Amino acid sequence: MAIKLNVNDKVLEADVDPDTPLLWTLRDSLGILGPKYGCGVGACGACTVHIDGKPARSCVTPTSAVGAAKVTTIEAMAAHPIGKKLQAAWMELDVAQCGYCQPGQIMAATALLATKPKPTDADIDAAMTNICRCATYTRIRAAIKQASGQPVKA
Repeated sequence: MAIKLNVNDKVLEADVDPDTPLLWTLRDSLGILGPKYGCGVGACGACTVHIDGKPARSCVTPTSAVGAAKVTTIEAMAAHPIGKKLQAAWMELDVAQCGYCQPGQIMAATALLATKPKPTDADIDAAMTNICRCATYTRIRAAIKQASGQPVKA
């Protein structure tokens, strides 16, 4: 079935079953490879995208549930004011180790800073539920603080 999606400000069409998880529609049908497959049950966050500005786990979101909503992936974050700051902080602070989960981490962090421009450590802990197997959580927190204009603890 042909389904139209607004992804990264472009209307794209995918020929998929409506129940296909959005992650697979993005990756397999549309060639958008930033969201990653991690757990397949929405727990790890490697597949995080924004749907109308809110973080969503694309591995458990049926493509048909998106409707006319705007889907944003890591590929569009360099053009997003908060995403751009986060990506710069991520690189400056050498956040990524293996890097696999980092697109989802940046997507979750962007959503956090959009709602809480100066988050506390508790705010960051509550919002950043994505899993990082390399355990770069300290650097992730520091990058979020830096991107928000707050002092970074050494």
